Amino acid sequence: MIYLEAIHITKTYGEKVLFEDLNFTISQGQKIAFVAQNGTGKTSLFKILSGEEQSEGYDSKLLINKGIRLGVLTQEPKFDPEMTVLEAALTGDIPELMAVTAYEKALLNTEDLQALKKATEAMDEHKAWDVDSQLKEILFKLNLEDLDAKMGTLSGGQLKRVALANLIVQDADFLIIDEPTNHLDIDMIEWLEAYLSKPSITLLMVTHDRYFLDRVCTTILELEGGKLHKHKGGYGVYLENKAIREEVNASGLDRDKKLLKKELNWLRRQPKARSTKAKSRIDGFYELKEKTEQDTQPIDIKISVKVERLGSKILEIEYISKKYGEKVLVKDFHYKFKKGEKVGIVGPNGIGKSTFIKLITGNLKPDSGKVVVGVNTKFGYYSQDGIQMDVDKRVIDVVRDIADFIPMSNGRDLSAEQLLERFNFSRNHQQVYVSQLSGGELRRLYLMTVLMQNPNFLILDEPTNDLDILTLNILEEFLHQYTGCVVVVTHDRYFMDKIVDHLFIFEGEGVIKDFNGTYTEYRDQKLENKKSVPAAKTVKEAPALSYEAQKRIKNLERDIEKLHADKERLTAKFYDGDLSQEAIAELSKELEALKDKIDEKEMAWMELLEE
Repeated sequence: MIYLEAIHITKTYGEKVLFEDLNFTISQGQKIAFVAQNGTGKTSLFKILSGEEQSEGYDSKLLINKGIRLGVLTQEPKFDPEMTVLEAALTGDIPELMAVTAYEKALLNTEDLQALKKATEAMDEHKAWDVDSQLKEILFKLNLEDLDAKMGTLSGGQLKRVALANLIVQDADFLIIDEPTNHLDIDMIEWLEAYLSKPSITLLMVTHDRYFLDRVCTTILELEGGKLHKHKGGYGVYLENKAIREEVNASGLDRDKKLLKKELNWLRRQPKARSTKAKSRIDGFYELKEKTEQDTQPIDIKISVKVERLGSKILEIEYISKKYGEKVLVKDFHYKFKKGEKVGIVGPNGIGKSTFIKLITGNLKPDSGKVVVGVNTKFGYYSQDGIQMDVDKRVIDVVRDIADFIPMSNGRDLSAEQLLERFNFSRNHQQVYVSQLSGGELRRLYLMTVLMQNPNFLILDEPTNDLDILTLNILEEFLHQYTGCVVVVTHDRYFMDKIVDHLFIFEGEGVIKDFNGTYTEYRDQKLENKKSVPAAKTVKEAPALSYEAQKRIKNLERDIEKLHADKERLTAKFYDGDLSQEAIAELSKELEALKDKIDEKEMAWMELLEE
C-alpha cells in the first residue's frame, strides 16, 4: 500500500533552484531517512512533505493516503504557552486523545452530569482508558516528570520532547519526523530506536545520527545537487554508493572522495559494518551514472592546525563537589588532564554534565575543591546556546573579526577563507549575510568562530546538533588531527566512538567514573554485566530469590487483572439513568482512586520486569 507519493516536487528561492522535479513514493512498512547538506533544501523539502509549505509548478502533487493516521514532528513544535505538559501531550484530532482530554475536564466539574456521562461513554467507545497511563509512562521516559508545568516555561529541548511524546501516543501509521534525536540523551535515543523499529510503523525521517540511520532505516534518500539518490540499506550502504558515484562523477571532487573513503574504511573495521556489508548494494547503483554539478576545485581536507604548546600543567581537577539544594551533581571528583587526550562525557539529561563543563571552565565555582588551569591552557568553548552573531554581517567578516589567519602545523598559515572552504562554505557562500543562513549553517559558522581563536583545549557541548553528515565527517577529521585536548558532551554515539579515548560516565548522586574505551564498548560491557548478574546469582545464591520475584510479578498481574475488572463494573454503573448527582460524584471519586491503584500496580510490575 502506498502511503505517500511525491510528483514533480520543485522549490526555488528567487533565481536559486533548491530542487526540481523530484519524484518518489513511500509504501507501508518502509523506514526512510532523508539526508542532505545544510542549505541545500532539506528543510524546505521536509516542510513540503509535512504540509507546512506547498510545492511549485502546475503539475506538482503530493498525495497522502487518506485511510491512514499521519503523525508529524517538526524541528520547532509550537504549543499554547499556557498549556500544561499533560495538556500539550494530549493535543490533536485523535479520538482517543480527545476522549481522555474531555474526561479529565469532566472530572474537574462533576456537577455537569451530562458531560461526565458523555465523556465516560467516549472513553469506552475509543478504548482510551489506558492512554492516560501510557502517555505518563512515555513522558517519564523522556524525563518530563512535572506534568503541571506550563509550556511557556520549558526549554526548546523540553518542548521537542513533549511533542515527541504527543506523536508517539497518537499511535500513527505513518510518521514524518525532523531530527528526532536532538535534545534526547543516549538512553532516550536507544529507547526511541526500539520504538521506531517496530514493523507496524512507516517512517520518513530527517536525521544526522548515523547509528540511528543504520539501526532503524531500510532506505536512505540523499538530496544532492537538486537531485534525489536512493540507497537501499543503512549508513554503510549509503557511504559505499556515494563513494562509487563520486568516482564515476566527471568533476571528481577530490576532497569529498578522500573524506568518504576514510569514513568507509573506519566503518568497515567495525563489527556492525561487517555484519551488514552484504546488504543489497546493487539496488542502489542504478543512479551512479548520473553526473552532478559540483565545484571542480579540489581542496585538501587536512586541517592540522598548530596549537599553542601546552605546559606540564594543563587542567587539574582537585576533588571538586557541587550541588543545588539537595541534588548532588558532582561529588569529590578529581582528575589530571594529559597532553592530547580526548574525553567524552556520558549521562542522562539533568544529571550535571553542563554544570561540570561550567566548573572546569571557571564559569561556576565548586562548593569544595578547586580547578587549576595551566598558564598556557587556552580554552575554546562551543556551547549549545552560544550563537550570537550580527545578522547583518557577511559570513567571511564574522570569521575575520576574530582572525585573518590560523597557523598550521606545517609552518604555513590557513586564511579565514580557506578554513571556511574546508568546512563547506564556498567562496561565493562566504559573501552571504548571516541572516540568510540555515540553522545548520549557523551552527557551522559558530564552530568556525571557536576554531579561529586557535585554542589548545577544546570543550564541545553538543557540537553535532543540526550539522549535516558531511560536516560531521569534516569535524571528525579535524579533531583526529588536532593535537590539543578535547572534552566533548554529545548524544551522538557514532561521533563519540570515532573521537574520544575514554569517557567520564555520570552515574548520578555526583558519582563520575572514568571508563577507558568508546561508548559502544561501554554499552556492550553494561549489557554483558546485566546478562551475567542473574547467572551469578543462580550459582551463588539460593533459588528462593528468583522464585520470590516471579511470585511478586504473578501476584501483581493478578491484582491488575482484578482492578481492571472492577473498573469495568464501576464504569458500567454510569449508564444507570436514575443516578443522582451525589451518586455520580461518588462514583467518579471511586473510579479515580481505582485508576490510581492500577497505575501504581502497573508501575511496580514494570519496575520488576526491568530489574
